[in-house]
Amino acid sequence: MDKLGKMIASFGTVAVLASCGNSGQKSDAGFKYLIDEFADLKIMRYQIPGWDELTLQQKEYVYHLGEAAKYGRDIIWVQNCEVNLPIRKAVETIIENYDGDRECREFQDFTVYAKRLFFSNGIHHHYAEDKFFPDCPREYFASLLDATGLSASADTLLDAIYNPDLYPQRKSTDKTGDIVAASAVNFYENVTRAEVENFYAKMADPNDPEPISYGLNSKLVKGSDGVIREEVYKIGGLYGPALEKIVAELGKAREVAENATQKKYIDLLIEYYRTGDLRLWDKYNIEWVNDTLGTVDFVNGFVEDYNDPLGRKATWEGLVNIKDHAASERTEIISENAQWFEDNSPVDPRFRKPVVKGVSAKVIDATTLAGDCYPSTPIGINLPNADWIRRDYGSKSVTIANITHAYDLAVQESPNSTLKEFAWSEEEVAAAKKYLSLTDEIHTDLHECLGHGSGQLLPGTSPSALGEYSSTLEETRADLFGLYYIADPKLIELGIMPDSEAYKPQYSNYIRNGLMVQFTRVELGKKNTEAHMQNRKLIAEWCYEAGMADNVIEKKVRDGKTYFVVNDYEALRGLFGKLLAEVQRIKSEGDYKAGKALVEKYAVDIDPELHKEVLERYAALNLKPYGGFVNPEIIPVEKNGKIVDYRVEYTDDYLGQMMEYGRKYSTL
Repeated sequence: MDKLGKMIASFGTVAVLASCGNSGQKSDAGFKYLIDEFADLKIMRYQIPGWDELTLQQKEYVYHLGEAAKYGRDIIWVQNCEVNLPIRKAVETIIENYDGDRECREFQDFTVYAKRLFFSNGIHHHYAEDKFFPDCPREYFASLLDATGLSASADTLLDAIYNPDLYPQRKSTDKTGDIVAASAVNFYENVTRAEVENFYAKMADPNDPEPISYGLNSKLVKGSDGVIREEVYKIGGLYGPALEKIVAELGKAREVAENATQKKYIDLLIEYYRTGDLRLWDKYNIEWVNDTLGTVDFVNGFVEDYNDPLGRKATWEGLVNIKDHAASERTEIISENAQWFEDNSPVDPRFRKPVVKGVSAKVIDATTLAGDCYPSTPIGINLPNADWIRRDYGSKSVTIANITHAYDLAVQESPNSTLKEFAWSEEEVAAAKKYLSLTDEIHTDLHECLGHGSGQLLPGTSPSALGEYSSTLEETRADLFGLYYIADPKLIELGIMPDSEAYKPQYSNYIRNGLMVQFTRVELGKKNTEAHMQNRKLIAEWCYEAGMADNVIEKKVRDGKTYFVVNDYEALRGLFGKLLAEVQRIKSEGDYKAGKALVEKYAVDIDPELHKEVLERYAALNLKPYGGFVNPEIIPVEKNGKIVDYRVEYTDDYLGQMMEYGRKYSTL
């Protein structure tokens, strides 16, 4: 698994900082990052430093890769829920054509719903995964559909939008029933969990050293004849029209690629999209991992399985980026020492990799976000996901500097921060101001560069053995790896950490966030369901309980407000190491029962009284807990009929970009 938790600025940890530490960003005085706020969301924009230093060929390469990424937009909408695309197109029609009163309260409420719909790529909250509803009455929404010629489909659309019993959760969290049947995601049709697991169990060979990720790029459907079949994502198959557009742009990108390796893996990716052959997907990933010299890079494909209740099927995503060469020095040092970190890990030696291969790491600046990375995006990525490719060929790890930078600067535009509200003392706040920007980046580096790529499965252990708990446990494992090593003297020796005190604010912040601050994102009475949030709660709760006898983490109350204070940082590091050893054992052995017990006990249920307090304190700050981005517009510059340059424009119109993408990139 890869993507490090989204919306880091929501926690308020870096909000007080003046810059992004070693991010390599240039001065951007006068550039406004925060451009819109509504519901629980804020919309930002990011800059592309270094654009003017690219050659014309590199700019053209970025442009076509960006177009290929944008053409995948409809796919993620359909994957998230079968009704999403019809609803989006109806909403776009209303925004485009409604000639009634647009200033009334009801239309303003409709507009907020439209913005939320665009943000989440569908009718379910992008993070909590519950369906959200318009504040305008159903009758008013019906009148908008009627006024724009959509009355014929009104009942079907309105039921999907307003009925709480239809499509209640994108990915069901009700473990008492059939989580496949109860989930709104569009990966399965008329099949049960048992049927899915049986279907793929027949395909899997536990002794195959290069196992195929069966089901990654398909929908599983039971027909009227009772036969279960896969509908494969490929040209001529499922999502074929979108994939045709993607392939056309990839072909144009191939012609201006930086090197032969890039051309080779683009050819493999195109052939994979034509055939749906997952062996080609593996070959593409192997070649992609080997490309470490280029400035331009990209992700394009069916990659992450977080949205699948069984952790098998992947959503479509795209990300185009350029390397920040100066800022990458730190990550290169980390990757060069990957074997030392693996050898000195606190896990059982049986679960360590005897030889770490091909760990490459860099700092990048995003140029285009797409699919499951748009508008909400990760701040770090480690790919590919296949454990055997990581074992035999390595992985690529990136920290996305301009996104982190944009989060930092956007939060500074607000006078309030969660750090000041939830930190126990002024000393904690001061230490955070001094160190957190840097250590946030270093923890991301360790999480992505080393954490996800560490450890190994025992022979015969299925990569899917942990089922619906795999995403949470994988993020837990990677976070623990970063937490354990950020306090190691080796990082000071390597020149990555400045001194032996720098890690402490990172520990304090992690515990604060995991035990309470992150629940500003969760509606009162709801459970904690998102994989990254579950991971943080699991770690913090487990360590709080395990260190209770020694008062490692202390719960304090002042003026009716709750705080969590780390009293013994060295002991806390020991607890991180102990938990890391157990989570690695669970993964290496495929211990489903132990993994389930850990997640269900520590990661899901939120103390209702503490939750209520956190929400009340957060509400007083008038902040938005989630953030996402609009993309810069990359525009060809023509002279005498020939493209002579590509310029960048930074839009501040969130709704306008969503509408433009709907007009230009809709294919399904």
